[in-house]
Amino acid sequence: MIAAEYITGLHELSRRRMALLFILLLPMAFYLVRIDVHWQAIRFLSIGVGWAIATLSLFSHVASRHMDRRLTAIGGSPTGMFLGRQLAVLSIGVAIAVAYFGVVAATQHKLPRLGGVLVLLLMAVFIAVPLGALVAMLITRELEGALALLFVMALQLLIDPVKDYAKLLPMWSTREITTWAIQDQPGDALGNGLTHFLVYFAALAVITWLATIIRLRPMRLPKPELNPAARSASVR
Repeated sequence: MIAAEYITGLHELSRRRMALLFILLLPMAFYLVRIDVHWQAIRFLSIGVGWAIATLSLFSHVASRHMDRRLTAIGGSPTGMFLGRQLAVLSIGVAIAVAYFGVVAATQHKLPRLGGVLVLLLMAVFIAVPLGALVAMLITRELEGALALLFVMALQLLIDPVKDYAKLLPMWSTREITTWAIQDQPGDALGNGLTHFLVYFAALAVITWLATIIRLRPMRLPKPELNPAARSASVR
């Protein structure tokens, strides 16, 4: 079931060529707009990749809602369907993260930890995939869901990351990993970023998985009761 959903998810996403094109180009715009300030460019790039992959995950799960119900009715596993679609989006996200790491490697030559940029982009992808699925559970229309994700990412950029409440946002960890990647003495940035990432990723993945099981659980219909005339006829 997981393999079948993985292939189906990739096939469905490959048919949305225009959406994939914009998802590929949007992080580039985020990066180029601040390329003169390398730490901001890398930070903006991670947010752009996060929004793009979260939106792709949203599209995948919204489009599959009715199909998943039909598959569940004939014995499909909600867990298998969930994992298959998540892995399909995740594989695309990893490919995009690696591609943009190549862009950064070709344009930034003074980073003390260039490999940290790859870690940063992969973390953004792993957070974005279940985040998009969770938004798809709450908002069943693609446009409204994409705007909700854009709102979250805008808050991520606008709120002062030093404030305690900034840690409630899903991609706060990317700020810490950015600090670790570009500063010679990052302090506890790596530990703080990894801890926040692991907690948030685990929470999003478990919540979305449980919500999928609840949404797709089979409904048990009550047994029909015979009317008195039919009951007496059956006794005869």
